Amino acid sequence: MALQDRAAGLRRATRATMLEKPCCDPVEDAGDVAVRGEVPRVALVGNPNVGKSTLFNALTGARQHVGNWPGKTVHVARGTWRPDSTAYTDGLTLIDLPGTYSLVPRSPDEELTRDLLVDHGLDDRPEVVVVTVDAANLARNLYFLSQVLDTGVPVVVALTMVDVARARGLKVSAESLADALGTPVVAVLPHQGQGLDDLADAVCAMLADPRPPRPADLGSALEEETAALTSLVAVGLGERYAPRWLALALLCGEPVPTVPEELREQAREAGRRLLPADPESAASKSTTPDGTVPDGTVPDTDFVELPEDDPETLVAEARYAWAHRVLAVAVDRRAADRPTLTDRVDRVLTSRWLGIPVFLAVMWGVFTATTTLAVPLQDGLQALLDGPVNRAATAALEAVHAPGWLSGLVLNGLVGGVGQLLTFIPLMAIMFVLLALLEDSGYMARAAFVVDRVMRLIGLPGRAFLPLIVGFGCNVPALAGTRILAHRGHRLLVGMLIPYVTCSARLTVYVLLASVFFGSRAGTAVFAMYVLSILLVIGIGRLLRRVLFRDLADEPLVLELPPYRRPTARVVGMQSWQKLSAFLRTAGGVIVATVAAVWLLSAIPLGGGQGGFGKVPLEHSVFGGTARTVAPAFEPAGFGDWHSSASLITGFVAKEAVVSTMAQTYEVQQPGDNHHAGSLGTALRSTFDRTSHGHTVPAVLAFMVFLLAYTPCMATLAAQRAEIGMRLTLLGTGIQLAVAWLLAVAVYQIGALLW
Repeated sequence: MALQDRAAGLRRATRATMLEKPCCDPVEDAGDVAVRGEVPRVALVGNPNVGKSTLFNALTGARQHVGNWPGKTVHVARGTWRPDSTAYTDGLTLIDLPGTYSLVPRSPDEELTRDLLVDHGLDDRPEVVVVTVDAANLARNLYFLSQVLDTGVPVVVALTMVDVARARGLKVSAESLADALGTPVVAVLPHQGQGLDDLADAVCAMLADPRPPRPADLGSALEEETAALTSLVAVGLGERYAPRWLALALLCGEPVPTVPEELREQAREAGRRLLPADPESAASKSTTPDGTVPDGTVPDTDFVELPEDDPETLVAEARYAWAHRVLAVAVDRRAADRPTLTDRVDRVLTSRWLGIPVFLAVMWGVFTATTTLAVPLQDGLQALLDGPVNRAATAALEAVHAPGWLSGLVLNGLVGGVGQLLTFIPLMAIMFVLLALLEDSGYMARAAFVVDRVMRLIGLPGRAFLPLIVGFGCNVPALAGTRILAHRGHRLLVGMLIPYVTCSARLTVYVLLASVFFGSRAGTAVFAMYVLSILLVIGIGRLLRRVLFRDLADEPLVLELPPYRRPTARVVGMQSWQKLSAFLRTAGGVIVATVAAVWLLSAIPLGGGQGGFGKVPLEHSVFGGTARTVAPAFEPAGFGDWHSSASLITGFVAKEAVVSTMAQTYEVQQPGDNHHAGSLGTALRSTFDRTSHGHTVPAVLAFMVFLLAYTPCMATLAAQRAEIGMRLTLLGTGIQLAVAWLLAVAVYQIGALLW
């Protein structure tokens, strides 16, 4: 990207209000993430995709926690790092701050990183910062490092991706880089465990003898004006902000609060003194006739651009000039011109014509594998529940002479609910492992790149694809992921679209129905639901963009494409476990509670009908009566039966409970393997044959479409309310119900003409 574009992006970013208030309303107890005690705090910072989180996982292992930072809805991982040092027997608190390209923030995540480094008034400011820099992309990483050096926090540099740089023909000397920076530099390969002890030694040494880092040399003229401003701001504001950072921020026109207008005017006057009287003569100094910068090095073409007549661009240019001087000393590029494996693979995976077909094929493979590989694991879990667990629970209830209603609650409610939860584990685990493999290999970033053109159909940047991809696992963390978007309007629009992304909880229902009604084509039927989900996101997005978000401006895609690498079992396992455990925490209680609630409502007679409590036929219970009342609304869609409407009612609370509700309403055993539905499958065929008047396939497809498009679950509604507000949440819920019903009716009515 040209320097002119980079500077323009920086100028747009400075319009955000800085440090004036928390970026979001707090939604969790501050104690969830706050660092406690006297344990030293070490922060990991760096650009996205430089191996920062991999390094964090390697240093902390399982001793980590992810939660909201106090006063913000920004998710931050922190853990205990136990270096081999007698001085820190209790370990160090390691904080993995959100990745950012600059300390000029464009999103709430980036604001948190900036605030912790520059605001001296924050209790959780780290004692040492470990800046992770990518050896294969040093120029851009050094730009960010130059900003961190201005904060005055002691710095240790972790040089990652040295193996990738070597494969590209780049020889990076950590010793020469340390000499040029004036701060310790340690080469690490976290996925192989190399360099971690040396990094621990460097951090412990810095904690024992903390010293401010040497700032980047931005040139004599700029340094003279910066020094003068630094001395001025240090008098009144130096206790709150890092003085040099504040001086440069004011020089660039960033809106820092609590700064007197007189000081702002002095900064503006300093900026005017820096501007050249003749821009063309200044431009000629940027490059010499042979294409080098004044220090004699040959810069990357991404960073060569004529300066603009504003101080912010001059500062940006000075930072890149400093970065290239460091590169000239520390990097040998003589063998860096040959194409790499990543370059050759990207010609296919990111091409205009093959990129999207390859992406669809990969996603089809993921979901087909998910629906087939889980079968033996589900069989084993169900056999365990139906056999030893059920017999043990029955024996315990008989031993205490439990009444019939209590036995029904425990066996059909609680044990059934736990069984429903356990049947999800193989499906979720396999899907999360496959997605983690794609992410760790570097393909997910390519997926975001190839769909950027599609995302622009609804006026969203390609970056918005990332939370949407997360939504295929669970909509709740996907809504939290909208915080990576800089523009508030983009966050609101994506927040309204995420419920149309078919989450993993709906997958179990798709698998059951597809196996019962589509046989060998079950995988294709499930894949079709995911394609329809993408089409709904595009279609509803275009509608909302035209009606509610007409003023949204287009935003260029800024995305790091990491090199392809072999996924490591440790990283894949840890990422999969974190997602699976989060899913179980979110869904586990909901599933068990929903199944128990359905049993309770099923046990209460409706209007003093047949039988007493716990003995009433399900159809004549409170739950059955409610389902019968709702059922006629679905007759135009071909599934106007109370069994179907009952499962959709509980699906409004949690999609995970749909299958178990079906089993309860039919009073049959829930299948342990959704591929072989047994008596539940027979009951479903009978119901859909009857309600569809012989047009079974269109009715089943209509049910699956309705399940896809209507409200995901109560947890998603709660997350939506936190991210986009109650008004848009209610509006979105109404749109989802209307779209789901209209699509289901259309699918059935049109399908009935064809089948």
